[in-house]
Amino acid sequence: MIFNSVTFLAFLAIAVGLYWVLPRRSRLWMLFLASLTFYGFWRVEFLPVMLASTVVDYWAARGIHRSDDPQRRRLYLIASLTVNLGLLFYFKYLIFFATNGAGLLRALGFEISDPAFSIVLPLGISFYTFQTISYTVDVYRRLIEPEHEFSLYACYVTFFPQLVAGPILRAREVIGQLNRRPAFQLDDLSIGLRRILFGLFLKVAFADSISPLVDGGFDQPVQSLGALDVWTLAFLFGFQIYFDFSAYSHIALGSARLMGIHFPENFNFPYLATSPRDFWKRWHISLSSWIRDYLYLPLMGEAVGDESRGGLAVAVDDGREARRTRSLFLTWAIMGLWHGANWTFVLWGVYHATLVYAHRILAPYLPTLSPRLQAVSGWAVTLPLAMLGWIPFRARSVGDTFEMFSRVVTPSSYLSLGLRENAYLIAALLLLGTVLTYGLRNLAVPRLSLHPIPWTLVRVLGYAVVIALVFVFLRPISQFIYFQF
Repeated sequence: MIFNSVTFLAFLAIAVGLYWVLPRRSRLWMLFLASLTFYGFWRVEFLPVMLASTVVDYWAARGIHRSDDPQRRRLYLIASLTVNLGLLFYFKYLIFFATNGAGLLRALGFEISDPAFSIVLPLGISFYTFQTISYTVDVYRRLIEPEHEFSLYACYVTFFPQLVAGPILRAREVIGQLNRRPAFQLDDLSIGLRRILFGLFLKVAFADSISPLVDGGFDQPVQSLGALDVWTLAFLFGFQIYFDFSAYSHIALGSARLMGIHFPENFNFPYLATSPRDFWKRWHISLSSWIRDYLYLPLMGEAVGDESRGGLAVAVDDGREARRTRSLFLTWAIMGLWHGANWTFVLWGVYHATLVYAHRILAPYLPTLSPRLQAVSGWAVTLPLAMLGWIPFRARSVGDTFEMFSRVVTPSSYLSLGLRENAYLIAALLLLGTVLTYGLRNLAVPRLSLHPIPWTLVRVLGYAVVIALVFVFLRPISQFIYFQF
């Protein structure tokens, strides 16, 4: 079931209605079955995979909590990790490693062909396995106690608003809210509906409208692209994936809010970041926080937190430089591979690790500037570098990626243009619109809100325009980009 469909909106209305009228036990089972129904609309045969992850971690966490024997507790944890990472490896990475292994053997002189099997990737497996892993690990670390009521725990894992593309939530953030239904408030209903509407607007009016330009550009032979074409495609895809994924997050947060459940924000104007560290404090915050607490900090031997907030940025200062650098690059390579079983994603991860490392090295030597000038200059450098990083994320191969990168650093490549004229204009307008939106939200809105009547008229007019544009741009359903991960 896709968020940008009438089916989902009808499903959501029924689920929310039942949520507010059913008693606690019936409500939990309703949410669990509704979530299974939501997932089953895609491929019902993959429900057992998700349920296996759910049941194993429910059992392992209880076993960890019951035992005081360190070895036994570790065995339960290993069982949980083996099942979850084993499922992820089989469905997402088996063909990748088999194909690359076959290629390596051929390079060594063996006659072997690529594997002749295919595996369908279950929707959202990267998200719900990370969520269940965090639960078991947090119980092992004694940060939380396990949930003994299976229906409540199962709702945490399968809760449909964030099931297939996040945000990746911690048990402490959600289970308590699912356990005790809050009092109904009109504010929750109003905010939830606005978030859903805004998410639909971002998806159909922006992300889906940019998509043809991005697809057409990346489908062209790389040799036909000039340097300005590469920059334009990097910015266009950067905006497309941002609007697409933030649209999903808005709808997810809005759907939960209709039930009085609060999710942490997953995006915070990432393209206004003033450094690579700041960018990852603002982009896909729940994933970067997960990577920080369950991969980077353990590699560093540091203590961890228990919230999907803050991003990677809070965990980059440490005096042990060699270990710190190794952990940084290994973490980012794995984070890249998490996004997809392709070397282009690994390259994307290493690229961002390099940006963070370079900023770490250069920051002490930068001249002292006023805070405002430092922010503006930091943004002017960070934005193009962050956008350029989307090239390996979207390119068809590592070869195409390096070819496109080479265009950017070749002066003569700036003399030719290979895209349609409106591509450059749209990229420029999107950048201008992002800056203006940030300014309006932080400068104009606080002032307008002090005047109730004009502010109410502005909001009504704004919502009317958004609703009209959703219907104008509505087209055959297109799935969200992050569903492939």
